Amino acid sequence: MTSQDTSAHPESELARERSHHDACRAALARMTEDAAGQVVTGEDTAASGADAEALGRHLRSRAREMGEQPPGPLFFGRLDREDGQTHHIGRRRIAEDPAAPPLVVDWRAPVSRAYYQAGAHDPQGVLRRRRFGWAPNGPGASEDLTALEDEHLTDGGGGAAGTLLAREIERPRTGPMRDIAATIQPEQDDLVRSDPAASLCVQGAPGTGKTAVGLHRAAYLLYTHPQRIRRSGLLVLGPHRTFLSYIAQVLPALGETGIRQTTLDEEIARHPVRAEDGDAAARVKHDARMAEVLRRALYARVDPAPADDLTVPDGAYRLRLPAGELAEIVTAVRDEAPPYATGRERVRARVVRALRARAEHRSGPKGTAWTRRIERSRPMTAFLDACWPKAVPEEVLAELLTDPGGATELTAAERDAIRRERPPRSYRTVRWTAADLVLLDELAGLVEHPGGYGHVVVDEAQDLSPMQCRAVARRTAFGSLTVLGDLAQGTTPWAARDWGEQLAHLGKPEARVVPLTLGHRVPAAIVDLANRLLPHLDADVPAGRSARTDGEVTVHRAADLLAGTRAAVRAALAAEGSVGVITADGLVGAVADAVSGAVAEAASERVTVLTAALAKGLEFDHVVVVEPAAVAASGPRGANLLYVALTRAVSRLALVHAEGLPECLREPVPPTAR
Repeated sequence: MTSQDTSAHPESELARERSHHDACRAALARMTEDAAGQVVTGEDTAASGADAEALGRHLRSRAREMGEQPPGPLFFGRLDREDGQTHHIGRRRIAEDPAAPPLVVDWRAPVSRAYYQAGAHDPQGVLRRRRFGWAPNGPGASEDLTALEDEHLTDGGGGAAGTLLAREIERPRTGPMRDIAATIQPEQDDLVRSDPAASLCVQGAPGTGKTAVGLHRAAYLLYTHPQRIRRSGLLVLGPHRTFLSYIAQVLPALGETGIRQTTLDEEIARHPVRAEDGDAAARVKHDARMAEVLRRALYARVDPAPADDLTVPDGAYRLRLPAGELAEIVTAVRDEAPPYATGRERVRARVVRALRARAEHRSGPKGTAWTRRIERSRPMTAFLDACWPKAVPEEVLAELLTDPGGATELTAAERDAIRRERPPRSYRTVRWTAADLVLLDELAGLVEHPGGYGHVVVDEAQDLSPMQCRAVARRTAFGSLTVLGDLAQGTTPWAARDWGEQLAHLGKPEARVVPLTLGHRVPAAIVDLANRLLPHLDADVPAGRSARTDGEVTVHRAADLLAGTRAAVRAALAAEGSVGVITADGLVGAVADAVSGAVAEAASERVTVLTAALAKGLEFDHVVVVEPAAVAASGPRGANLLYVALTRAVSRLALVHAEGLPECLREPVPPTAR
């Protein structure tokens, strides 16, 4: 590989690339103006109302997408091919007009794949791969192009990542998560471009980029199957709002806007959470057995044995259907197990059909008006209300929690755990817990199947309970799913220990499970330290590896824990980048107060104090873990929480403790650390 920077390149070479970037910037400006102009033209197009509305919606969406293009460089790479073609690779296609060859090729286009996959062992028709170095955090002006690096693939070069690639991967993590379109590795590219119709599970060790892979796969699916995916929608589910804020700019930076990014709690929220379950009650409500408990509670409302015949007036006559025939209809529909609301209408339709057969035998064919009158007649409504009454999920759940005695799937102790002390005056006055909302979503899905999404990306999926998994499954019944997680980072009481079982709850038992073990973000010193915890995590996952040999791990024994924390934070702030201070729930308040008093206002935006649970999925250049033993002792999943805390750093990790360290961390610091 031949690597070159600004000083090694003739100035004319760098000038040509800057000139090309100027041309791309001008073309993008024209594309944006044209998109805005097409909205005006489209609104004046003579078309039917529905067609005009659809066209206008499409044009406005495209204009908004073009107008929201974030600042930054328009390309990050270039391919020079054996056939003489040259392609600049960027985050979106740019051309002077739709019919002209592109000035920049979208990173998702088939021709771009060689940028990520080609190597000396398999050049794929590529003579040279060029990477561009841009001034960090710049607006993407042409003068921000500061370096070039070439990789010649047909002369025995290639292989290891170049200086610019390594520099981009290791760049300090100030601000929200960035896209990785410029740094995607071959194994990540394989996952991003995997079969869109197939569901995929990525078991990713810390620092392997599993979250970025999931988001880039979403962008790839929107590019390759825009109609199918956009018609049903694409949903990104994260573990909490802090995480969603961290990843919020990734998809817009890739040219994809209007994607719903939320938490599962927010997605299923029929009501605000105004109460809290005890640990025992929450465990029962999240248990997979509750699905059958709820199903039986709902369908127990069906009475398959009407006491009386059904008599419906028809002019001067009365149409009668015997109770025995009614019972056969209700039983047959119940055995078909349709959604509850569908079952009620199916019973109505079959009863009306039987009555119509009697009426037509007597007086000839009946029309639509006759059918509607019989369907809406008072005797028909009274019969349905008696044998298949309407169901409101809140009413069903309130009744079950008031008297769970019929929930034979549960033990007596479990029934007592979920029992409400006092029955509510009305289900409308119930103060619901977070776990109740999961059960209400299950009941709502039993009453009427919800519309699903074309694709769902769910991150930190190892922490979902079986009942939460079922809520996700209902939203992907006719779409595909990208599951992201790490069994070693499971921290909830119901966290998965096996992907096979978790995928079955998610409705995708056939999904392929792919491990990502080689990290390009977390240094080896930090990964090696965290790997010491793996035998204590009750998770059968391969140990993480790192492609980085830099990084720093330090351990500080402090007589005064808060004073030691302040000193560690000040040391971290002496270097560039973000600082995460992670500790146990019981210490976070005192630690936050201590840090705020030690950090100058100008540096306060670089420092975040949080618990290990809230740190999941986030990355910081420097991490200070305060009292690791307290984190490890914070519940049955404390060791997993400590594993999360140790793996949030992408440059430096400092352990500050006044108590003794957990036993597995008492060995000497790895030689690669300082």
